[in-house]
Amino acid sequence: MEKSIFKKLVLPDELSAILESKEVILAESREDLIDLSLGRINGNIYEVVYDTPGIGKVIEATVVRCKNGISVNYTDPYLRRRDPDCMVIADDRPTDKPKFVDRYGFPFDGLRKETFDWLDQQEELIIVPFMAGGEESGYPALMVGPANAGFFAAGLADLQGFIPRSKITFEFKPRAIIYVAPPFRHTHFAGKQVVVHNRLHKMHEMFAYNLYPGPSAKKGVYGVLLNIGEEEGWTTLHASAVKVITPYENDFTIMHEGASGGGKSEMTAASHREPDGRLLLGVNIKSKEKYYIEIKEESELHPVTDDMALALPSLQNNKKLVIKDAEYGWFLRINHITQYGTDPEIERATIHPKEPLVFLSMDGKPDSTCLIWEHTLDAPGKPCPNPRVILPRKSVENTIDEPVEIDIRSFGIRTPPCTRENPSYGIIGIFHILPPALAWLWRLVAPRGHANPSVTSTTGGMVSEGVGSYWPFATGLMVDQANILLDQILNTPLTRYILIPNQYIGAYKVGFSGQWIAREYLSRRGNVSFKKEPLVASRCPLLGYALESLKIDGQIVPKHFLQIDQQKDNGVEGFDAGAAILTEFFKKELEQYLVPDLHPLGRKIIETCLNDGTLQDYVDLIQHPLETKKVETPLDGRINETMEVNL
Repeated sequence: MEKSIFKKLVLPDELSAILESKEVILAESREDLIDLSLGRINGNIYEVVYDTPGIGKVIEATVVRCKNGISVNYTDPYLRRRDPDCMVIADDRPTDKPKFVDRYGFPFDGLRKETFDWLDQQEELIIVPFMAGGEESGYPALMVGPANAGFFAAGLADLQGFIPRSKITFEFKPRAIIYVAPPFRHTHFAGKQVVVHNRLHKMHEMFAYNLYPGPSAKKGVYGVLLNIGEEEGWTTLHASAVKVITPYENDFTIMHEGASGGGKSEMTAASHREPDGRLLLGVNIKSKEKYYIEIKEESELHPVTDDMALALPSLQNNKKLVIKDAEYGWFLRINHITQYGTDPEIERATIHPKEPLVFLSMDGKPDSTCLIWEHTLDAPGKPCPNPRVILPRKSVENTIDEPVEIDIRSFGIRTPPCTRENPSYGIIGIFHILPPALAWLWRLVAPRGHANPSVTSTTGGMVSEGVGSYWPFATGLMVDQANILLDQILNTPLTRYILIPNQYIGAYKVGFSGQWIAREYLSRRGNVSFKKEPLVASRCPLLGYALESLKIDGQIVPKHFLQIDQQKDNGVEGFDAGAAILTEFFKKELEQYLVPDLHPLGRKIIETCLNDGTLQDYVDLIQHPLETKKVETPLDGRINETMEVNL
């Protein structure tokens, strides 16, 4: 690295000391990073190898140059998915996350020094400057790692953007630094993925002891933004967002939150059709009966975010929530693409990209085109459930770069099948309308849901992803994030809330079709106030209001897709058993938020749940500014007239 460039960086003393006597690589272009991914060799296959004390040479990954990018495969299948327990906190600032010293029995200071010593022993280092959160609204940050981790640097640059060598300005002072040191996962952590966060004054250190970018280059940077937002009173939402323009030129913007696997990427994607053009709504798991919907002309989609939505105070208008994308590129999971023609837009963008892409856990061959439906096998006959491609947002058609107002905030959950004989929490219809108080509760509990493909887990049943569904990436206190989310809901009264399941609706396998139908219906409907709508109060208060009817393009969706207690395989008995499971889970998860620092209104909302409050109780807790009237409902919660609800 040229000394003139070095002088532009304002770095911590430990890092400056390492870089002063070291050969340092600062890339000027993406092409440089792609070349570095293959060790700047002439061949098309490169092994990322480290001499590991006590073990010898360890091949962490193999990188293959393909016609359309680089294909990265980890030798250990465990590294192909994010370990949800990988984060630990090294500092003494307030946190509800595991402390490094408590988990491993020794303070981090010694390992921190060992990590710097190891980096100092490397012949070459690569550093990648970037703006965490985006070029205009973000915070200066830096990645430092061994030169043979070029594919990791390329992946980070595609996810977060990077600043070319010639564009670095004077006084570039990182707010966060990622240190990459792969061998330590073997020498200190029994082969496990570990990411250590060390929050210093105006400096967020992150030590990535593995080369899968999910926990560090992706979610680790998310943690940096959450930490900054926690200090300043705002947050980065775990959400996709899309502006939908109907064939009738109506438009509205929906933001879809939820745990990994909750349908965020699918919300911005076109629906998957049958060969005859119809949309398969669902298949009964017992009778195999199928239901189809024919949507002749689908709405036009303009994606805004894929996974991380900045909700900075400077963007807000005090009526609707305003967000913008926090990422430069999208970490797309493509396990659902198993053959040609499944998702033509993504296939087109990855087969003929504008520039070489980074593929993970794909069966890429040298000098051939890496095809996104050819997934790496974790074992014979068992494809990796988490194949990924990093797609720069500029490669996605019709993206919106400017801040957008959100009309509807939806929350997604992966649901299991539910029947009278085997009840579960899969009792959610195509979509439910939530009053704001319930919308907040769902964001506290944030169920990870059924068969999540993105994370390693040995836990069966329903598990909470934690506050905001971004809690696995946050470093501070749950109550602080809960309060920020509640204030956000209170300050944006014209944004409405719905709940959308995927995978199963009661006894019907639906995948993401219900989500796509909900998107098309709401966009065609135009008015999103829900002031007047044929609704029915759910038998389970936590599910808010279900639709009494749904008609799209002249076709009526059967009521048993809207209200699970209407299904012959569930009835009231199956639904109520599932409701009991869901309610018990909510109560168990919500008790931990009853701490002294909780917002007083938040305490009332949680106590309403713990005391088996009614749906009207939740409606009354947060009053909407528009004129409303109450409607009494029978004990079974069912009406057949138009309701005007305070949502």
